[in-house]
Amino acid sequence: MSNPSRSLGRKSISVSLKPRDLMAERADLHNVWKAQVITLMPEAFPGILGESLTGRALKDGLWQLETVPLRDFGEGKHRNVDDTPAGGGAGMVLRPDIMGAAIEDARQRIAPGAPLIYLSPRGRRFDQSMARMLSEGPGMTLICGRFEGLDQRVMDHYNVVEVSLGDFVLTGGELAAQALIDATVRLIPRVLGNQASIEEESFSHGLLEHPQYTKPAVWNGRAIPDVLLSGHHANIAKWQRAMAERLTKERRPDLWRAYCADHNRDPDEDQEL
Repeated sequence: MSNPSRSLGRKSISVSLKPRDLMAERADLHNVWKAQVITLMPEAFPGILGESLTGRALKDGLWQLETVPLRDFGEGKHRNVDDTPAGGGAGMVLRPDIMGAAIEDARQRIAPGAPLIYLSPRGRRFDQSMARMLSEGPGMTLICGRFEGLDQRVMDHYNVVEVSLGDFVLTGGELAAQALIDATVRLIPRVLGNQASIEEESFSHGLLEHPQYTKPAVWNGRAIPDVLLSGHHANIAKWQRAMAERLTKERRPDLWRAYCADHNRDPDEDQEL
């Protein structure tokens, strides 16, 4: 008698990057923050945004996510969206007529005050203050670039804001879009279970966050600082602020100088931290 197949009785499971319950078409919710993403890869969404707290908030209608497939506006049999760069050079450039049609379509379904953002390494660097500003608006439309980028006339015509995550280049804007959306959505009220944690984390007060510890009290010969176990809240707060200042001064001199300017302090002060 032959051995039964190991697969007997098991369910077949397929993995999808586009969960139906999160990305299915829904009616727009009134006064709910909305992210639109113009992309050649709509199947990449919601991606990590569909997990954990952002995913739960998306399911609960605390924010909305819409992908606008750029290929739908392409030209010809193969839905072409790009062409060779004017003046010569390597690569391909996204065409202004194709992108313009996608933008016109998308902007009909979002509040007029929502900014139009292009993820680009030459843009203004994204930071916590920008995330907070975006979270307080009606939403945003993000353009994910590919190839050699987007025709400059699109940026000029639509007053597109260029935003960068840092001094590096990605193969496309989708990863950057997800990071920007995540950083923004978590600041929307009720998305995080404990809003107080937002006020204590890095950049909220112009400083990096202080070190964190938890049980066990001693691990691999390393103990939690005594002050954190003292129960003396004033001393704990003083230690946390001192450590935040030390880390910021050592690791981010740019942030430290800005913090000192805001608090009328000398950035070169020899303070015992």
